[in-house]
Amino acid sequence: MSKENRPNHIVSFTNSSILTRMVWDPQRTSSPRSIASSYKPNRTWTKMSAGWLTDWGCLLKGLRDFIAGSIQAVRDCDTLALTTITCLLLLFAWYCYRVGKDQPHSPFATVNLLIQGSESKGFQNGFAYCNSCDCVRCSHNGALNPKLYLNLQEYAKRYSWSGMGRIHKGIREQSRYINDRPSIQKPEVFFLPDLPTMPYFPRDVQKHDAELLEQNFAAILSEFETIYKAFSNCNLPQGWKVNSTPTGEWLTFYLINQGVTIPSNCKKCPRTYRLLGNLRTFIGNNVFGNACISVLTPGTVITEHYGPTNIRLRCHLGLKIPGNCELVVGGEPQCWAEGHCLLFDDSFLHTAFHEGSEEEGPRVIFMVDLWHPNVAAAERQALDSIFAPGR
Repeated sequence: MSKENRPNHIVSFTNSSILTRMVWDPQRTSSPRSIASSYKPNRTWTKMSAGWLTDWGCLLKGLRDFIAGSIQAVRDCDTLALTTITCLLLLFAWYCYRVGKDQPHSPFATVNLLIQGSESKGFQNGFAYCNSCDCVRCSHNGALNPKLYLNLQEYAKRYSWSGMGRIHKGIREQSRYINDRPSIQKPEVFFLPDLPTMPYFPRDVQKHDAELLEQNFAAILSEFETIYKAFSNCNLPQGWKVNSTPTGEWLTFYLINQGVTIPSNCKKCPRTYRLLGNLRTFIGNNVFGNACISVLTPGTVITEHYGPTNIRLRCHLGLKIPGNCELVVGGEPQCWAEGHCLLFDDSFLHTAFHEGSEEEGPRVIFMVDLWHPNVAAAERQALDSIFAPGR
């Protein structure tokens, strides 16, 4: 083929000796022997492989020397020192075993131990643990958390998840909130996060209800005096409840107990019961709502205890307040006053006592549970559903 008749790409390849080698020539064949003879190993790779093998050999030799040296060191060690170390290790293992064995296996074991100790002294602290299957504070257990979550799901599916963030967070992390709270505030059943926290609240946070209760002070006192006269005929008249205290007597007359109305008691105090319906923030539809007359006889001390939740404020309207009576919440003492309301968060550690004389008579207050002012309306509706009596 003449140079003029060659294709352009063939001509360009022949101009370069390197590129010409890349063109396949069908007339040239390569035998396996020629390929093998033309192969030359990479010297750099061979040198690196040899270096790696040398390093591994040195590492294995060092490890072998270390193990041999350790064994020899143990053999050369003094027998007395080895015996001492072995004894200390055995003692430590025995101590760990005893500590683990003595730990309580349920979160209420420590409370039960306290109760057993108090019962051995002749009284029971009924406000740490009362063994009542009807008490929301004392009957709660480890299954409460999933039960509450199911109740919240049912409510949200029926209505909406809007505004349920804090409740969902409180239920999801209930154990952490309750167990890790500082000892001054430790609600025993349910903690709603992100609520302002203080032992006492000014009456203006629930101004309407506080004023309404104070305006009806005389009517409530009159109905109390009527039902209290029944004590002259018997030791414990029908409708009254005796609470466990180490000294003295603490008597309560419930109109609403943990969200459940007591019809027979309400009939004896009709004006007081009707007043509850006019309160704007009274908790009357869930297990955290109570309304009762509370009586402390002289010499009574209520054992320090926590309330079940922080979603409420407990309101005390003073009916009969003799001297030497005091309420202590979160370490802060306050005195009641007749005809005036005192609001506090009973999820704080609190106690009350009456150290007056017999001549002064009992301390009497009317107690109602009101919503914490920072619990929104949507949250109140949801909590009423989740904590409805009997759920």
